[in-house]
Amino acid sequence: MTVSQDLSFISLISNASLLVQLIMALLVVVSLMSWTFIFQKMFAIKSARTETVSFEHAFWSGGNLQNLYQRAGSNSKTGALERIFHAGMGEYIKGKNAISGHTAQDTVAVLDGARRAMRAAYQREMDSLESHLAFLASVGSVSPYVGLFGTVWGIMNAFRGLANVHQATLATVAPGIAEALIATAIGLFAAIPAVVAYNRFSHDIDRLSIRFETFIEEFSNILQRQSR
Repeated sequence: MTVSQDLSFISLISNASLLVQLIMALLVVVSLMSWTFIFQKMFAIKSARTETVSFEHAFWSGGNLQNLYQRAGSNSKTGALERIFHAGMGEYIKGKNAISGHTAQDTVAVLDGARRAMRAAYQREMDSLESHLAFLASVGSVSPYVGLFGTVWGIMNAFRGLANVHQATLATVAPGIAEALIATAIGLFAAIPAVVAYNRFSHDIDRLSIRFETFIEEFSNILQRQSR
C-alpha cells in the first residue's frame, strides 16, 4: 500500500526535484498552447475550405464579375479566395480607368497590375493560414528532448541518492526513476499531437494554396480575354 502511494502520479510529480518540476510545468504549458493553436487552426482551415468552395461555385456559375466584385467589397465576412479576387478585380478596374488609350502596352500593364495585386493578397492569405505552424513544428521536434533532459536529470538525482544506501533494492530505485520518466511521458504527450496536427494542416494548406494559385491563373486569363 505504501509503494502504491509513493508511485502515484501526483506523488511522483510532487517529490521530483525542482528542475524536473519546472520542466514538467513548461511542457504542460507548451502542450496547452499547442492544443489551443490546433483547435484554432482546425476551425480556420475548415472555414477557409468552405468559403473557397462557395466562392468558386458563385464565380464559375457565370455570374457578372462586377456584381461579384461589389458583393465582395460590401461583405465584411469574405473568404480568402474572394479577397484575392477582390484585390485583382479592383486593381484591374483602377488600371482600366487610369489609362487613356487602349494600346497593347497599356493592356499588359493593367493585367500585370491585377496579377501583382492578386499575388500580394495571396501571400497575405497564406501568411494568415500558416500562422502558428512553426510553433507546432517546434513543439513536435523539441518537446521529447526537453522531457528527456528532465528524465536524465531525475535519474542522475535518483542514483546520487543511492550513494548513502548500503543495499540498493528495486523499492528504493523505482520511485526516483519513475519520477524522472514522467518528464519524458509529458514531453511525448506534447509532441505527438503537435506533429500529427502540423502534418495534417500543412497538407490542407498546400491544397488550398494550389487552388488559390490555379484561380489566379484562370482569372488572369479571363481578364486578358476581356481586355482584347
